Amino acid sequence: MRLTKFGHSAVRLEHDGTTLVLDPGVWSQRESVEGVDAVLITHEHPDHYAPEHLRATDAPIFTIEAVAAQIREGAPDLAERVTVVAPDEAWTIGGIGVRAVGELHAVIHPELPRFHNSGYLLTAGESTLFHPGDALTPPGVAVDVLLAPVCAPWMRVAEGVDFAREVGAARNVAIHDRVFSPEGLGVADAQFARFLEGAGQEYVRLADGADL
Repeated sequence: MRLTKFGHSAVRLEHDGTTLVLDPGVWSQRESVEGVDAVLITHEHPDHYAPEHLRATDAPIFTIEAVAAQIREGAPDLAERVTVVAPDEAWTIGGIGVRAVGELHAVIHPELPRFHNSGYLLTAGESTLFHPGDALTPPGVAVDVLLAPVCAPWMRVAEGVDFAREVGAARNVAIHDRVFSPEGLGVADAQFARFLEGAGQEYVRLADGADL
């Protein structure tokens, strides 16, 4: 399994001839979608969903109804490629298994409406990877790699650390990292590394275009 970070929450996964990209939003690079077999979108916010990126590929799009509605209204040329998924639904894309996890975005503020959000649990050979989108909903199963949100208007760093410790993945790769300044990210990285590595869990934040 090869994982490549493409900015903010966009991650590309390659395994056994199948390539997926998750959340290629406005803060990610267009090349993240090149040659992919499918695109997975967790929710409708523009840092996760960018129609112009989706137009750069002819791959099928898997997402929730809220995003599908946004596509039908604002990017109808993409609608025929969309498959709507429901919580706990499972399917396969090539050699990669996928399961939708959770239903709601984290609370941004009590006075704002809740948005819908689906995380995705991916199984590639003997390895599992979890992308939670904008939620701290655990997958309920053991995970080898967690794509761990590190900074967001809806999350304190301590909450992100505790979520990563709850999931318990051996390897934690930082995502959702365009919200803080470089100085703020330095503080967040230090806290994640301190607590996760103290629990025997690896923590890494990849540069854009870097992989593991």
